[in-house]
Amino acid sequence: MKPEHLKLLRDRFWRLNNLYFITNKLGKKVRFRMTQEQVDYFQGMHTRNIILKARQLGFTTLVCIVQLDAALFESAKCALIAHILNDAKRLFREKVKYAYDHLPSEIKAANPASNDAAGELVFSKGGSLYVSTSFRGGTLRYLHVSEFGKICAKFPHKAREIVTGAFEAVASDCFVTIESTAEGRSGYFFDYSDTAEKRQLSGAPLGRLDWKFFFFSWWKSAEYSEPVLGPIPQRLTDYFEALSQKHGIATTAEQRAWYAAKEKTLGDDMKREYPSIPAEAFQQSIEGAYYARQFSKLYAGQRIGRLPDNSHLPVHTFWDIGVGDSTAIWFVRIVGEEFHVIDFYENSGEGLRHYMKVLKYRGYQYGEHWGPHDIDNREFGSDGKTRRELAKEGYEIDGQRYSLKFNVVPKLGIDEGIEQVREVLPSCAFDESKCEEGIAALESYRKEWDDKRGCWKDKPLHDWSSHPADGFRYFAVTMARRKRTGGVRRIGGLA
Repeated sequence: MKPEHLKLLRDRFWRLNNLYFITNKLGKKVRFRMTQEQVDYFQGMHTRNIILKARQLGFTTLVCIVQLDAALFESAKCALIAHILNDAKRLFREKVKYAYDHLPSEIKAANPASNDAAGELVFSKGGSLYVSTSFRGGTLRYLHVSEFGKICAKFPHKAREIVTGAFEAVASDCFVTIESTAEGRSGYFFDYSDTAEKRQLSGAPLGRLDWKFFFFSWWKSAEYSEPVLGPIPQRLTDYFEALSQKHGIATTAEQRAWYAAKEKTLGDDMKREYPSIPAEAFQQSIEGAYYARQFSKLYAGQRIGRLPDNSHLPVHTFWDIGVGDSTAIWFVRIVGEEFHVIDFYENSGEGLRHYMKVLKYRGYQYGEHWGPHDIDNREFGSDGKTRRELAKEGYEIDGQRYSLKFNVVPKLGIDEGIEQVREVLPSCAFDESKCEEGIAALESYRKEWDDKRGCWKDKPLHDWSSHPADGFRYFAVTMARRKRTGGVRRIGGLA
């Protein structure tokens, strides 16, 4: 090989943009060249990276090429985790193996690789690249997890395995990247993104184990534009005007035309798949979520934010009471024909006195308190008294007796209760700050995924969102019954 060629091969950026071939969206063989978004990520790469992005920006292709290059030229051990097995097989076959097979023969001969059915290239000089749905054991220099948001939402046990296993296989001075479109406001991907974005906005320095936040929106890509064939809906005109005024995002008429056309296909999923700002991505609920459509409309109607001061009206509470488990409480005011959800509280491992203390310190003027039917169960170690009786008897708090009189929520099947929530949500408005955790739970409350059959089960997944969702369901069931009997306006003495 000529000296000038050897000099070029020592330049990693040159190799990545000149040595490898891929297939483009039309299935044609083309030389891989980084887009501007890919260059921004590559040149800004940290030891821990998190990429929140719009679809079809080619980051998985980039990572396949980067890892192949590192295994081939740096003898690095690399792994790429996809969210399902078919994706892993496709990435290995269409990205990794294709790029390797089309390398110059003299480069392959200098460091030949063997591959097996498990989706791994092992190079004679020690490097390797493994593509699958998990990784545990051994050490890695590069780890990439594709569609981590979807893994967290649909396969939480797998997400935990990745965090506790694969992440731990990467030393602090090596490289981990997780990328995904958003999939609800819960799980590792949301938590990591939220923390990393806040750190970036604060300007705080990054340690080697801190996540660096990258966000790549649809409007930054020149590809996303269409000829203007006519006016777009007024609501989208208002949306783009708000993006300009609030966030300084200027879009062309062609970009707006593309967005309007794409939204016709994606509907409520548009902001999740093609977010304009990071927060917008996480406003879209995850697949299988029971209240996805309702929350999409709440956000669009700006019914999640700051609420007007109606402190002259009583606050009604709705509880899901756990035994040795989490207890969740919703605080609601009835304002005309609307329900203002003003507050939310959840804790676990605490007795009834703790939650009564929380209510007292909140300082609201209370109306009625509603609990589930099992509030009439006998409490162990309480001389045979039920939780309702204990609440009515009360506890001494700050030298005063404080008690609550509970009503029992009508017993109704879960499916019927979920329908009641769907019916009541359009009449609700939420305090975004005080109800942040509760809103996240309602957005994340979803059906359980059947791994074997590859479909959603007809029952809710029992996870961290269950207790807040149950508490809100009790609120909806109570309001639905009051509405049927003409008593909603009279709850808590409102006449």
